[in-house]
Amino acid sequence: MKIEHDRALYKQRNRIERMFGHLKINRAIATRYDQLANSFLGMVQLATARYWLKFVHAA
Repeated sequence: MKIEHDRALYKQRNRIERMFGHLKINRAIATRYDQLANSFLGMVQLATARYWLKFVHAA
């Protein structure tokens, strides 16, 4: 029996899940080291920028 699913939605969700997996390499994000929401968001933004720069630099 084949289960119906939205292929485009699944692809987007998979991309987001992989992004969080890459971000959790950073220990401060994986353990939620920062107690304040602003500090945590800043760490997420820094980690995201570092991750993005790998692709920009490679291009």
